[in-house]
Amino acid sequence: MALSDVKCRNIRPASKLQKLSDGGGLQLWVQPSGTRLWRLAYRFGGKQKLLSLGSYPVISLADARQARDEAKRLLKAGADPAQQRKFQKANSPKDTFRSIADEYVEKLKKEGRADRTISKVKWLLDFAYPTIGAKCIREIDTASILTALRRVEVRGRYESARRLRSTIGTVFRFAIATARAEADPTIALRGALISPTVTPRAAITDPKALGGLLRAIDAFDGQPTTRAALKLIALLFPRPGELRAAEWKEFDFESSVWIIPEARMKMRRPHRVPLSRQALSVLASLREISGGGSLLVPSVRSVSRPISDNTVNAALRRMGYGKEEATAHGFRATASTLLNECGKWHPDAIERQLAHIENNNVRRAYARAEHWEERVKMMQWWADYLDDLESKNARVISIVGRGKPVVHARPRESTWDPTATVHQTSKRISKLRKSH
Repeated sequence: MALSDVKCRNIRPASKLQKLSDGGGLQLWVQPSGTRLWRLAYRFGGKQKLLSLGSYPVISLADARQARDEAKRLLKAGADPAQQRKFQKANSPKDTFRSIADEYVEKLKKEGRADRTISKVKWLLDFAYPTIGAKCIREIDTASILTALRRVEVRGRYESARRLRSTIGTVFRFAIATARAEADPTIALRGALISPTVTPRAAITDPKALGGLLRAIDAFDGQPTTRAALKLIALLFPRPGELRAAEWKEFDFESSVWIIPEARMKMRRPHRVPLSRQALSVLASLREISGGGSLLVPSVRSVSRPISDNTVNAALRRMGYGKEEATAHGFRATASTLLNECGKWHPDAIERQLAHIENNNVRRAYARAEHWEERVKMMQWWADYLDDLESKNARVISIVGRGKPVVHARPRESTWDPTATVHQTSKRISKLRKSH
């Protein structure tokens, strides 16, 4: 009986190899591991032979049938399909590592991967091209790949070398799935590279020290847009890149919510951020400065470009905080730590606010609750808490178990007044707008 796409997709693996026939020698081999491979059985020169056609679903049922029909035409003409394929591969320029890597990158683009992800893949592959880029992928061995990796490792970039090995392996697996390689040489290199020392991003998690940082931000004498960005990162704890590229159209002031589009989210899904009274106040002041453009925090050099990746971190350094003490991304760890330790909020609500995705596939399929109402209350509580810590006379909130009362000082209104330097910056930005 002929196969159907539904049957190919839904067949479950068994303890032994299963061979499903589509007719004409075409078979789908279902491995115990779940891998599905197309095979074509045929006879040539009185001998039984087997031709690999790739894996399902990379090679669809229709593609496999087309390959079977082409093989039948070759047999009718007196040619061996396996020998013909070897000849084509030996004379095809498309089978170099670089050409297949380019195809893999195009596949990522069609899948809607983030531009940042694609840029990282291309950046890593550039390290491999001088050594193996021009080589036929079937001729690349473990030693060649290790040479490419050592050139990165010898510069002390251990994490980049490790990521490069993984990326090269992904290209090889793509080549295997499209029947242009037989094995992935990078598997043998596991453990061959120097393991990088993982250093977490610096974050302040001591309430008293956090209060000092907040006071330093309030007294920051740099650009008002940078000070506003620092305040918003502390209040909303987004990923720095999410705030850096934020646009005014993403903010719904009537509903007090910031909706970050999926294109800018790490996990490729839209994310809602409740806006506290304090966040709305900062945004209102910021709008007087940059509200005429599309970007929330534009660069002082061009209103059409956001502030740079390093702007916020540079401001922290200017305030006297070294990279081992505080970073822009570290505010996420600060919020996660203190919100969890206070015991007032459900851990899932905190994780949703951080835009984290459950690692467990089964739990992720069921844990779809957004905990929105709790998150709205939590974000206002967090803003009030920061106000308490920033106050010079504030009492530090005691960390207690879940369900116990949390005592803290009365929240105060923010004392930030951007008018001291806003006029000078507004004039500068106005000139830039006119020039554009």
